[in-house]
Amino acid sequence: MANVVVVGSQWGDEGKGKIVDWLSERADVVARFQGGHNAGHTLVIDGVTYKLSSLPSGVVRGGKMSVIGNGVVLDPWALMAEIASITEKGVEITHDNLKIAENTTLILPVHSQLDQLREKAAGKNKIGTTGRGIGPAYEDKVGRRSIRAMDLQNLDSLRAKIDKLLVHHNILRRGMGEPEVNGDELYEKVAAIAPSITPYIEPVWKLLDEQRKAGKRILFEGAQGALLDIDHGTYPYVTSSNTVAANAATGCGIGPGALDYVLGITKAYTTRVGEGPFPAELFDEDGKRLGERGHEFGTVTGRQRRCGWFDACLVRQMIKVSGINGIALTKLDVLDGFSELKVCVAYDLDGERIDYFPASQGAQARVKPIYETVPGWSQSTEGARSWADLPAEAVKYVRRIEELIECPVAMLSTSPEREDTILVTDPFED
Repeated sequence: MANVVVVGSQWGDEGKGKIVDWLSERADVVARFQGGHNAGHTLVIDGVTYKLSSLPSGVVRGGKMSVIGNGVVLDPWALMAEIASITEKGVEITHDNLKIAENTTLILPVHSQLDQLREKAAGKNKIGTTGRGIGPAYEDKVGRRSIRAMDLQNLDSLRAKIDKLLVHHNILRRGMGEPEVNGDELYEKVAAIAPSITPYIEPVWKLLDEQRKAGKRILFEGAQGALLDIDHGTYPYVTSSNTVAANAATGCGIGPGALDYVLGITKAYTTRVGEGPFPAELFDEDGKRLGERGHEFGTVTGRQRRCGWFDACLVRQMIKVSGINGIALTKLDVLDGFSELKVCVAYDLDGERIDYFPASQGAQARVKPIYETVPGWSQSTEGARSWADLPAEAVKYVRRIEELIECPVAMLSTSPEREDTILVTDPFED
């Protein structure tokens, strides 16, 4: 039985939530392996909309185990609020179907406060974070001073660990002219949430190993997109974790040999939230039309997304970096009604044609897209569930994308609804 990794191949917001939910019907375990509650997934099931940010998308399906891996940074208060919200919609979440890795780093109030203070101080040079503390929490993780989920199980030693954490944070706060954090108050806040979190804590690496040996199918769910990877993305306008598929192994405590198939979720056009380079960005009526038709607003923040034509160079590069075997092309229906479409096939960098996105921040700002124009279609693709339901020009568009990105389309999504999906290759059976 294959285990599948799902990652975004662009800047996030590609529609991973729906695809993961669709695939989870075939999976036994769904595991989140990186990111925090800054990444939102929207699921529409039988007319009910679920907005998830910390919880794996598999929680909305009964009989599935959901896992939050050690590569995630977790805000306990945000998690409990999300559980309460989902429970109100009839989804049952218990310690039997939700597991949190014991070595998961926690996001504390000091992290979100520092995040927001830095963005404010940066002014026009801000990164464009959500201000939810993800970056500072990862910093504390690599700085070996973070509070982890397992620390909630031993409150006797927690106070000393908080003191160690605050030595670092209070120095930063003094330097920014901000009052220091009171250790006693932070301890009381963390201790109060502990009983709500501890029932879910498990040695996830052991659990996943047991599930594999039992022949269970595991679906590894990434957050954001490969272009936001801390190493391979548009640095410094990136997130603070590795979003490429290889991190599914590290972020859950499982060997890379367990990753059998990588599915890259890819939007039929391109969007981005926040600051940073975006060669194919549109500032005209076409860009406005894409945003309006695609309802391009962030699930978590509500921020309007920047929109542009499909960038085959970027996607092809991320396919190679992330080892993507096939893509799930989403939001094809948003392109309905355009008389013609453009696809970025290369870049002009200071007069030279290049076929990749350079790593240099300066070069990224200077590249200009080189477009290929393809015919659009007037018929609707919304709700299509087979190739026969698609206009001929829409099929040609998909086939041309496959050629340009050097990767096959394994799935095609034609609406937010779970069943409006054309399956070409089942990743679990490939």
